[in-house]
Amino acid sequence: MDHRPVAITKVLSMNDAGETGGHQAGILVPKGGEVLKFFPDLGCEEKNPRVAMYFTDEAGKEWKLNFIYYNNKFFDEKGTRNEYRLTGLTAYFRENGLKAGDTVTLLHGADSTDLIRYKRSINTNIKLIKTEDGQVKKRLVLGSNWKVIDC
Repeated sequence: MDHRPVAITKVLSMNDAGETGGHQAGILVPKGGEVLKFFPDLGCEEKNPRVAMYFTDEAGKEWKLNFIYYNNKFFDEKGTRNEYRLTGLTAYFRENGLKAGDTVTLLHGADSTDLIRYKRSINTNIKLIKTEDGQVKKRLVLGSNWKVIDC
């Protein structure tokens, strides 16, 4: 039987935190490795299967997140997507003022309540870069973004 991780963490990138101004359909979840095992199995029999997951924060507020397997590559002639995403986090990020470098933790609680937590980054690895037109911009340098935590 496969081991199901109890908790996972994600260090937010600037794109995850909405700091780049670009639109994305949630945070990318890696297809390989242990992180994917944290989430329910969606199968591949239907186009873009999804499941709602409910997480409770430290204040007791419930957040609805959606775990989605975008798989139109296998269903549409011109489809290109074959990726897992976790959506519905934008409001949580905004309400808690989360930024790139901060860490979000998702935890399967012992009482069947899934929990969401965050930790602010103290020592982010922010690099200042000068553009061709002389502007100075910040770039967050991240290592591995997702991690499995076994509690």
